[in-house]
Amino acid sequence: MRIRRAVPEDAALLARLNPYVHSLHVESRPDIFQGAPDVERLTARFAEQLRQDTARIFVAELPDLPDLPDGGAAGYAGATVHHRPADVLLNADSFIALDQIVVVPAAKRLGVAGALLEAVREAGRKEGCRRMVTDVWDFNEGARSFYEAAGFRPMKRLLEQPL
Repeated sequence: MRIRRAVPEDAALLARLNPYVHSLHVESRPDIFQGAPDVERLTARFAEQLRQDTARIFVAELPDLPDLPDGGAAGYAGATVHHRPADVLLNADSFIALDQIVVVPAAKRLGVAGALLEAVREAGRKEGCRRMVTDVWDFNEGARSFYEAAGFRPMKRLLEQPL
């Protein structure tokens, strides 16, 4: 397996891989997530994200595994580095926020998500971050189990109430 930092030319690849996780979100919360996004607009969104100094996006490749798109693309992880100064209420903080992990079905249970997670951890360490944070939708039991097994613990809860 090869994990590499995404480059601007990967924006279209990321857009093609995104539906593997986005469709789960749409299925579970159509009130929040739009259906299949326009590929050109999604590509532009990833291109903009890749231009941000704080973005850390990694691509996992398994070139020898058949049935993977784009010559072995197995998934990606996107994260953002945050350096927050102290203020009257909060201590200074440096952390990396894991925004999303996507693994294509043909590459599940092969260690792809774990390798991507480790790439994000290492990026955070290199940036002087003291922790990594993520959030997970309550309906996504697979992701919740993965994160818990990887050592994540609840930090706070986001609650909602329809009006």
